[in-house]
Amino acid sequence: MTRWPRRALASAALAGLLGCPHPGAPTPATEPEFRVGLEVGVPSATLGGDAELFVIDDGNGSPVGSIPAGVSWKVLTDTGGLVLERADGSRSEPHHGISAVGVTEGRFAQVNGRRYRGRINIFRDAGGLTVMNRLGAESYLAGVVGLEMGPRKPGEEEAMISQVVVSRTFAIRNRGRWEALGFDMYDDTRDQVYGGVAAETPQVWAAIKRSTGQVLEYHGNVIEAYFSSTCGGRTAGVEEVFKTAASEPYLKSVSDDAGGGHYFCDISPRFRWREEWDGASLRAILSRTLPQVSQVGGGGLQRIADLEVSQRTRSGRVGELDIQFEHGDIKVPGPDVRSVLRPDAGRVLNSQLFDLDVTHQDGEVSKVVAEGRGSGHGIGLCQWGAVGRARAGQNYQRILATYFPGTKLARLY
Repeated sequence: MTRWPRRALASAALAGLLGCPHPGAPTPATEPEFRVGLEVGVPSATLGGDAELFVIDDGNGSPVGSIPAGVSWKVLTDTGGLVLERADGSRSEPHHGISAVGVTEGRFAQVNGRRYRGRINIFRDAGGLTVMNRLGAESYLAGVVGLEMGPRKPGEEEAMISQVVVSRTFAIRNRGRWEALGFDMYDDTRDQVYGGVAAETPQVWAAIKRSTGQVLEYHGNVIEAYFSSTCGGRTAGVEEVFKTAASEPYLKSVSDDAGGGHYFCDISPRFRWREEWDGASLRAILSRTLPQVSQVGGGGLQRIADLEVSQRTRSGRVGELDIQFEHGDIKVPGPDVRSVLRPDAGRVLNSQLFDLDVTHQDGEVSKVVAEGRGSGHGIGLCQWGAVGRARAGQNYQRILATYFPGTKLARLY
């Protein structure tokens, strides 16, 4: 857990503390620091804290001021950079970027009313301003795992620790992939959902402390660690789901069979699902989604004559969907199926693991029913499978070894 020094010890070194060098690569025994993009391209942000917050100019390290506890200042874009609008309406001189940190233990900086550990950096970008949270890896995980995994019951702790290790591995492997934007990861599903202090729980911190610094490695390298809600009985190989992904020995399809006709993840509320379209709604959905993945002729969508699964992957998922029209057909690759065959405009299909039942009338499709299993891409850690395995007495080491075969746990710091 990141802890800042008490205010009496901090003032002399404050400028150095708030400096903004690019973090170096993590080394053994050194906890890395992550830069999390909270807002990008926004016109303004509100900055405050539940204790006094010190603000520094990133360009020259000089103090800008301090925001009293419970008071908010607004950060706005300006032709010369950024300006801070104080509570009394007065404005600071322009700054190229600012850093803000609270130095009272157990009190935190706030951005738009949400509390964060570590420090806050704000700088200009092409569309407005970027707000970034810099903090230690373990503190970052404390704001991630509870949102990604959800609260767990007694007897399910090993599943929570499994998620901690996978989330840490993912973050370290992908650290810096948004370098062009000035940070390491987004705070949403483009990376991992991060909610700051409000997302932390004692249960999550306990799981972090039991696995501090541990990641998954394959032949000495930190792996690409994926996870999803529910695999539906068998995980997917990475090449089944992502178009450009190369096959990896540790990301192959793994059975989630628990014996006796059950699967470890069949406790998931999304283990089985059903979606239904009539002819008109199917036509409306495909009219919006097909042009995004295929060349569709002008003049609107032709009558849909049939719909069938033309290929399956090794794990039984849909590898190709054949949509047949009056004058030809379109074959949708498996990785695009969930975004093309949407239940409605606002969400993708639960998974690629499904069967179709198609009804015809007067030579065209009048009804389609998809019955499937699982939720998410199905690669790597099956979260509900991990819960089922934890309930069955498996520890996190065994859970991870199952979903990521051939990997080893390694402690980086």
